[in-house]
Amino acid sequence: MTAPSPSAGAAAPTGARAARAFRYCYRLPLLAWHILIDLPLAMLLTTPLVARVRWGGESLDYRVIRAWSAGLMRVFGFRMRRYGTPLPGAAMFVANHVSWIDIETLHSQRMMGFVAKREIQSWPVVGWLAQRGETIFHARGSTESLGGVLHEMLGRLRGGRSVGVFPEGGTRGGRELGPFHARIFLAAVEAGVPVQPVALLYGQGGNAQHIVAFQPRESFFANFVRLLGEPGRVAEVHFLEPIAPGDAQGRRRIAELARARIAQAMGLPVD
Repeated sequence: MTAPSPSAGAAAPTGARAARAFRYCYRLPLLAWHILIDLPLAMLLTTPLVARVRWGGESLDYRVIRAWSAGLMRVFGFRMRRYGTPLPGAAMFVANHVSWIDIETLHSQRMMGFVAKREIQSWPVVGWLAQRGETIFHARGSTESLGGVLHEMLGRLRGGRSVGVFPEGGTRGGRELGPFHARIFLAAVEAGVPVQPVALLYGQGGNAQHIVAFQPRESFFANFVRLLGEPGRVAEVHFLEPIAPGDAQGRRRIAELARARIAQAMGLPVD
């Protein structure tokens, strides 16, 4: 076998840098348009005066947020693929957590009020959209905050709305699925609503999970900029078999079933 020449070894990184630079050249103007033009229009269409106008069985503000999120995914080069059907009405959606983009991925398919860490409120663009998307912000490690979150979730579910949670409690580098915290399922149990597990896979069959995920000590801004220059890839959203009220005995069993179904869809061993 002939050893590769030094120039051949250097060509690949150089080519990769050139491709990334090219993607920035056309995606940055698209992102600027989406923020400076599309975002103000979305803000206008989600004001109380017009937000509750019904369009195709869905309120206008929900449809606008879904459309804006889908547009942001396209700017970042993601091609959306949905498998299964999200439940209508009041339901709790639970998903694996990879990166900040998970919220946009799910919002592009189904409007739901997320439970998310309080720091997201200060993130540019995403923070605003999270607030408009009825996000319930939680201070991690605070028992008092979690109690308020559960109370708010219960009120929304009983009012016929849906909520979305990441029961792992944080991101894990994209290569594993952490344990699901059972307490967060208490709201679904008390409200008597179904729980639908959702598996999020980035890249074909999830082969880019570790790329999309936050890297060690990587900030939101750094991850945002890095993903903007990544090659285009698919984002798979798998709406899995729901867990109906009464199908499982208590919140711990629901947490176990939801995790097992997501792990199976991700091709991971079920503990």
